[in-house]
Amino acid sequence: MADRGSSALRPEHPISRSLPHLVEDFGFEHRGAPVADVVSGITISSKDVHPGDLYVGLKGVRFHGASFAEAAREAGAVAILTDDEGAEIAADSGLPIIVTPEPRLALGELAAWIYRTREDPPTLFGVTGTNGKTSVAYLLEAILRQLGITAGLSTTAERRIGDETIVSKLTTPEATEIHAMLARMREADVRSVVLEVSAQAITQHRVDGIVFDVVGFTNLSHDHLDDYGVMEAYFEAKSELFQPDRAKRGVVIVDGDWGSRLVAQSRIPLTTISTTASTEADAEWVLTVDEETVDRTYFTLRGPDHREFSTSVPLLGSYMAANAALAIVMLVESGFDLEAIAHALNEPRDDENDADYDPDRVPGIDVYIPGRAEKISGDEGPIVYIDYGHSPDAFVSTLESIRRVTDGRIIMVFGADGDRDPSKREDMGAIAARLSDAVVITDFHPRYEDPAAIRSVLLKAAREAVPERELHEVPDPRAAFRAALDIAGENDVILYAGPGHEDYHEVAGERIPYSARDDARNALHEHGWL
Repeated sequence: MADRGSSALRPEHPISRSLPHLVEDFGFEHRGAPVADVVSGITISSKDVHPGDLYVGLKGVRFHGASFAEAAREAGAVAILTDDEGAEIAADSGLPIIVTPEPRLALGELAAWIYRTREDPPTLFGVTGTNGKTSVAYLLEAILRQLGITAGLSTTAERRIGDETIVSKLTTPEATEIHAMLARMREADVRSVVLEVSAQAITQHRVDGIVFDVVGFTNLSHDHLDDYGVMEAYFEAKSELFQPDRAKRGVVIVDGDWGSRLVAQSRIPLTTISTTASTEADAEWVLTVDEETVDRTYFTLRGPDHREFSTSVPLLGSYMAANAALAIVMLVESGFDLEAIAHALNEPRDDENDADYDPDRVPGIDVYIPGRAEKISGDEGPIVYIDYGHSPDAFVSTLESIRRVTDGRIIMVFGADGDRDPSKREDMGAIAARLSDAVVITDFHPRYEDPAAIRSVLLKAAREAVPERELHEVPDPRAAFRAALDIAGENDVILYAGPGHEDYHEVAGERIPYSARDDARNALHEHGWL
């Protein structure tokens, strides 16, 4: 069972494997004490070592993981796998030392071997892109649940197996954690697993040892250039997921140039979706948004062989309809019948003897996505959305969707990440000013940067974009949301972008407890709106 303080889900009944066979099968070098007979787990964190684990000491920015070999031994590790430098550091730890030049490159295959995740694997879905990954993952899991399939989920927000949930620390776990999680899911009879896959997960080998049945691509826009430098490198990282050693089939939204490029260079069978095409000549599946409201979006999906059906998603925006379409087509590509999906989503369930009977249920995808255009306000007062979007393209999609469903003013509250891609900040400030009626700029995870300097860039960009725009600078996030609420009227909309599902505010290395969702509800209550 996973430690609740950990982000790792492990098998409750691990099956041991021969450690000497592991050394032999992978062609590793062995030094020091004799290796133990068996190994039952693998981890790169000395704090997460369980008895019987192989501890992997990786070279880090500040420390070498091999420095913690003795702590790993005391926790029950049976050996350490590391590089030559790590072997020297761990020489006196008392652990058998297994050596390979690049341990990180071996993690995925090792974890797959130790946890036997290639034996009778579940159907594996992977979702990548700049925006929408988390939403597509939740939508996939929700539809699978409506189809009666027991599914596992791993996203930026959480890892979930049935009713068991833990908070995520990374968008995509390390390879050792992913394979441990898959083994735990197998114990729970999970037959489909949905993984959100970041670009960093691909380039840092976190999804090694996995071949997805179907992968999906949402979009690509300005983000993470602090890691990749230019958009071309960012795209290449994403596109690697659409190669035969990573996936069997793919589904791509081709509204933008990056989606079309991905189709052109992918080496796996692909199916395409467009939200802008008028016919199937431009894409195999065409999405039409039929109606948008503040809390639900209705759409029709048309595909090959004149297949089509209409449904809805209980979320704001045409972009959420696109996310839902991607989830549906990924399921079709995995072997599910479109008619079966349509029946599961739109079945009226009007039998009062049915345990799932709900007289108020609107047909559609039954999903809750924490912190993604999440409406937290009540029936009276301004409408309030909390959203995780923190990129220029995410701002555009959400603000344009809000504009289509309201006649009131749009008030936007946001900040920018410290120690993260500063090149997108000017665009964020300008877009907020152009597409909102009032802007409140606050601090959002300044980390080790000067928060005043971050706010200054955002404010300058907003003023230059729309000089007459109403602007407020309120450093404290709690005060910032209340400032927005003070100027909001009954028919206005407040978009609080950035924090989404997160429950902390990171300043100078300290994670200060803070939930935008909870705080916004408290503020609404204080104002008499909730």
